[in-house]
Amino acid sequence: MAKADDLIKRIQDNYTKLSKSQKIIAEYIINHYDKAAFMTAAKLGASINISESTVVRFANTLGYNGYPELQNALQELIKNKLTTVQRLEMTEETDEISILNNVLKADIENIRETLNEINKEDFKKVVSDILNAEKIYIVGSRSSIVIAEYLGFYLNLIKENVSVVKAGVSDVFEQILRVGENDVVIGIGFPRYSKRTLEVLKYAKSQNAKIVTITDSLISPLTSVADEVLIAKSHMASFVDSLVAPLSLVNALVVAVGLKEKEKITDTFEKLENIWNEYGVYFSKTN
Repeated sequence: MAKADDLIKRIQDNYTKLSKSQKIIAEYIINHYDKAAFMTAAKLGASINISESTVVRFANTLGYNGYPELQNALQELIKNKLTTVQRLEMTEETDEISILNNVLKADIENIRETLNEINKEDFKKVVSDILNAEKIYIVGSRSSIVIAEYLGFYLNLIKENVSVVKAGVSDVFEQILRVGENDVVIGIGFPRYSKRTLEVLKYAKSQNAKIVTITDSLISPLTSVADEVLIAKSHMASFVDSLVAPLSLVNALVVAVGLKEKEKITDTFEKLENIWNEYGVYFSKTN
């Protein structure tokens, strides 16, 4: 995967070799990268009166395998720079059915990319880390806390040593104060990345804990302290970040860990079913 800064460098290095039309594309991208990142090749071309085929050739000239790869580099460039207001302004679609189709298709593509690109060996290592950890801390901020809570909820049914670190009555550093070298800290973060999550991971790293990060890119700031990295794509279809692929990845982690502890969790769920029935936690078929 090309680094985001690499896009600008490629334009600079190749600028003198570009045709007149390609230079217009390059200048538009540099000056309006926030808009170009979410345009198809056809739409980008139409906005500057240049053919779609010229836009595609421009991407190839810069060394990308087609326009989608250039567009991904553009999105990497902006994803941590745009404010929510700017993202909202870029969303031009207003038809409800079109929005439904576009968002669901984008989520499907995020899952497809995650499945194709995730390092399977790293996934197996993380499962092993969780199984062998003395204590497991899960850290997530802002919208990522949803994923952290989900992972924590299910891991707590399998393991007895899971803690979700989150803002509350006590500071996050107080919650992770006793982290040590036999512990695993799972940091979850997606654009716009939370500084507090990275700070907590840095503290845990200083205490020799094993750091696992679940994030969207190898250039995510969370990877700077990670021992293991799991990548889940979260390309945004609008002002809302897509967390579908990250949630699917976390779901796979829970299932993989659970099946390694199958005998243990069978007993756990039998006890839980009795408790749920006794206290009417769920609606029964007879209700």
